Amino acid sequence: MASNASPPAFRPPAFPPSGAAPSADGALVRALRRVGLEPSDRGHLVGVAVVLVVGLGIFPDALSLFWVDTFIQVAIYAVVALGLGLLVGQVGMFSLGQIAILAVGSWTAARLDYATHLPFVVVLLAAGVVAGVFGVIVGLPALRLSGLDLALITLMFAGAVTVVLNTTNFPNGGHGFLGYTSSPFGNPPIRRPSFAGTDPAYLRYSIVVGLVLFLLVIWHVRTKPGRAWATIRQSESAAYAAGINVTFYKLWAFALAAFVTGVAGAVLAASAPELYNTQFATQNSIELLAVVLMGGAYNLWGAVAAAFFLDFIPSLLNTWNLSSFLLIILFGVGVIWVLVTSPTGFAGQFPKDMARLGRALRRLATKGRGAPPMAPAVPAGPTMPSAMPAGPTMPSPADRPEPAGGAR
Repeated sequence: MASNASPPAFRPPAFPPSGAAPSADGALVRALRRVGLEPSDRGHLVGVAVVLVVGLGIFPDALSLFWVDTFIQVAIYAVVALGLGLLVGQVGMFSLGQIAILAVGSWTAARLDYATHLPFVVVLLAAGVVAGVFGVIVGLPALRLSGLDLALITLMFAGAVTVVLNTTNFPNGGHGFLGYTSSPFGNPPIRRPSFAGTDPAYLRYSIVVGLVLFLLVIWHVRTKPGRAWATIRQSESAAYAAGINVTFYKLWAFALAAFVTGVAGAVLAASAPELYNTQFATQNSIELLAVVLMGGAYNLWGAVAAAFFLDFIPSLLNTWNLSSFLLIILFGVGVIWVLVTSPTGFAGQFPKDMARLGRALRRLATKGRGAPPMAPAVPAGPTMPSAMPAGPTMPSPADRPEPAGGAR
């Protein structure tokens, strides 16, 4: 029996007019969508390009060495917060082991530097791959755990890494991969790229590496993995029903987050003359989660805000000779603010607040100017009346009086 359902309406493809070349704007749109971006992102890309040109060209040379080192740490921990924000905001998995993954990346870079003469880019990639393997191992419990249980498991992993670092006197600068030295002069510095030997040059290098890692994560979020992660975050049952391999994509998320964190660890290893195991304390993982929530876990730009909360604000308070306890109070107020009023964090709430402020200022400006003046009246010329004035009218034949005697 033939079906009565009508086929869907056919929409012909949009072709350029005959003889006309495809527009450059259309080619740009297709190129953006091919890498996971939308046409509406062009304004953001232009703004980022302007900031990078100014920041990479002028900013590092105008700062003191203290602030150059501070902004290097901001660039590094922005990538670390990016990895944690990927897990929390995009997949819905709370991890407290990112600082341990950062330590793995730093340890790998340090040992490769002491034992080999590989180019620094290769050291970065190797640190990222090793950290990614550890991320997959840590992510295995995430296949059956979630929420507080997963957070506790990852926190135990961070504690175990801290114990190993303290036991092995990390990062001891002996020769080879497992060398050991008891030199009282500290460990030798980890070499930097030849073109980034000075601190301002290394700040530029850190920003470029961070930008590449941000683009890598944005590309994942805007393409098929990002759609799968969003479905898993909403409902794992719905993801299974939609045919999504939940196990694969969860491990992929842990591997990607650990990879970018491991690369950040390698950049951190070469940022200072010497590494210390106190940089990777277990409680730092809890602090990192707090600033990621304050910055905005559901927005990738929240990672930049989180890095400023973690490194820039403490340096600013130190410059102003303010107590470090004030920082703890600010973090506590920030977490309460996120949990009670703004779950999207600073990166999600700040644009809305600025839009509200702009509307309020426009209303105040309109009230200050008062009501707009009336337009001057235009003198009316002679016009034809729209209707005849009401006046005496001729009676109708029915209303006329009948003559006397019935004569006509």
